[in-house]
Amino acid sequence: MSSNTPSQRPTPPAAGGQRRNYLERLLRGAAVGAAGALVAILLWLTGVLTTFEAKTWDARARLFAHPDNATKDVVLILLDQPSFDWGRETNGWNWPWPREVYAAIVDFCQRAGVKALGFDVLFTDPSSYGVADDQAFGSALGGFGHAVAAVYPGTDKVGVKSWPESVPVPPVSVSGLDQWLTPKLSGELTSPYARFPIPEVSQNAAVLGSVSFTNDPDGVYRRGRFFRIFDGKLLPSMALAMFTAGAAKPPAVSIAPGSLTVNGERIPIDGQGRAILHFVTRERTHTSYSAASIIQSEIQLMSGDKPNVDPAQLAGKYVLFGFSAPDLYDLRPSPIAAIVPGVEIHATMLDNLLSASFMRAVPNWQTILYLAVLGIAAGILGAMIGGTLGTILVFVILLPVPVAISFLAYTQGYWLQLIAGVVSVALALIGANVANYATEGRQRRYIKNAFQQYLSPAVIEELIAHPERLQLGGERRELSIFFSDLQGFTGISEGLSPEELTALLNDYLSAMTDIIQEEGGTIDKYEGDAIIAFWNAPLTQEDHAVRAIRASLRCQAKLTELRPAFRARVNKDLYMRIGINTGPAVVGNMGSHTRFDYTMLGDAVNLASRLEGINKQFATYTMMSQTTKDALSDAFPARELSRVAVVGRKEPVVVYEPMEAVEFEARSADLDSFAAALPLFYEGRFIAAAELFDATADRDPAARMYAKKSRALAEQYGISGREDAAPADWQGVWVMTEK
Repeated sequence: MSSNTPSQRPTPPAAGGQRRNYLERLLRGAAVGAAGALVAILLWLTGVLTTFEAKTWDARARLFAHPDNATKDVVLILLDQPSFDWGRETNGWNWPWPREVYAAIVDFCQRAGVKALGFDVLFTDPSSYGVADDQAFGSALGGFGHAVAAVYPGTDKVGVKSWPESVPVPPVSVSGLDQWLTPKLSGELTSPYARFPIPEVSQNAAVLGSVSFTNDPDGVYRRGRFFRIFDGKLLPSMALAMFTAGAAKPPAVSIAPGSLTVNGERIPIDGQGRAILHFVTRERTHTSYSAASIIQSEIQLMSGDKPNVDPAQLAGKYVLFGFSAPDLYDLRPSPIAAIVPGVEIHATMLDNLLSASFMRAVPNWQTILYLAVLGIAAGILGAMIGGTLGTILVFVILLPVPVAISFLAYTQGYWLQLIAGVVSVALALIGANVANYATEGRQRRYIKNAFQQYLSPAVIEELIAHPERLQLGGERRELSIFFSDLQGFTGISEGLSPEELTALLNDYLSAMTDIIQEEGGTIDKYEGDAIIAFWNAPLTQEDHAVRAIRASLRCQAKLTELRPAFRARVNKDLYMRIGINTGPAVVGNMGSHTRFDYTMLGDAVNLASRLEGINKQFATYTMMSQTTKDALSDAFPARELSRVAVVGRKEPVVVYEPMEAVEFEARSADLDSFAAALPLFYEGRFIAAAELFDATADRDPAARMYAKKSRALAEQYGISGREDAAPADWQGVWVMTEK
């Protein structure tokens, strides 16, 4: 039997039309995507993903940490290891230090005019140096009037069970607290025991603050509570106590489900009254001073000497004192580092309070909706895009999407679930591909069997998804064509390393490409610093000339904006020349059967390239042809620049410089003068033209170039007077002698 008889031809499986196939894929993808999202939601709500999510949150905190508005206003004095050693080796101080040492710190801060000073230290026992030592410290605190002392409320049966009568209650109240507190919350926020400082400290401090930390189940400190309740009285956190001590009057604080409001600033809190901290940097960013340097500076000031630390550096600051020496065991894990001084967490909370920059948790219902949308969208895309390459690309592109969205949410101040989003997308894609394989395997095998003798596997996969993309050839269309090049870039590039040159080009080309694509343009190719693009293909664009000119003017404006930054990198200003022409060209997939590009060919393309280079003759940076101007109608104003004879073309081309309407109006007087001089040049009245061009030559580079050209032509033709006749062979055309 002959090999081409009907019985030997592959027969496609019976199926409905293409539209029906797409609808079936869409519904199947939506179903498996919804199932994947449901699994992700259940894993999130049951806490299975909590530990993994917390680690990704820490990564976000480190990656996007940046100082807040108030970071510079929070200062630390740290008893670090060098200070600890200095006290023991130089001064013979045993631990704990004498209280008069802390009094010196208080006196220095009072001298400096700090807003508030908080001690993240529990002064619960009398000084081993005697009562006078405690009294000296208490006197310093009382004399300062803006000090915060630490209280530790807890459940470990250490301390007292009732508020000491001699200890003032902090001047902080929270309206709405009784309505907000539930029996369960009341139990979590209430401490049956508390460790108070000695009377000399507690009675002289302006405010008492809680230094009880709130850590997550993995031990990392990501959240903070604003208050605890002890013996029916509200004990503010160290951060809120510092805020209060530094204010002229007690802050107005109110609480409601989901928020705590302090002086009108709403702070998001969770159901347990905790706020998510926004850590400001990977490393310690709050300015810090060693305890030894502050003590030495106070002694130097008392002696009339120049201090190591100028008190003016602390003026108007909120100062927190704490331990960072490892021997003192006050180090805590945080999102930004495995260990940080405990006082850093208080400083972060105070920083967030001052700048109203606490992070926000996305509400559960919004998270559920988000996960559902992610899953369904991923399922649909996974079902609609087939083929090995397509499947790989879908996974590669979609799996990072929830990561990117969560990162973006962090920059806007939100904790959006990352791991649950990745799980939702991953399960949806896996489900969609399993479903595709089960339902469409027969059709795919038919296509592969029918064409495997003629096409490579990669091409077959592309044919299955988009067979129309495999056709070679082009079509004749009218295009608006864009050529750009950087002025003098060869010289600039010679002074840069390959890495610097690559980075500069990437930044420049990215900025210009974004604009071209925003205007619907198609990038043909890059040639070094040159960009070649066109409009009206592959999609039809009736306003392609307008888009091309608008993109050109936007590119010039963007380069003007970026020029100072580029100048700092290359020590030279970057300028771009652009040529635009509108005309017929052949556009399409061109190349071999195994490798081709979507590009354009034709005389109109060559002219656009020539116009880019011709800019240098007129000291202009954007030039378009007559055909482009005709296609613009009145969309953009433009001035006629010249009639030019381009290398490779017989007929002269009238060229124009397009402008934004604002610029055209601002330069109207100079442009009118240029327009009046140009006909004189066309007529060959070079002396008269030069005189008129001279009038604006200092403000208009094109006029300056024309004045120079007019005088050169007058000399060439031996013309000396304003009224001399034009040379017989003069056609009014500026001849270009190079490409």
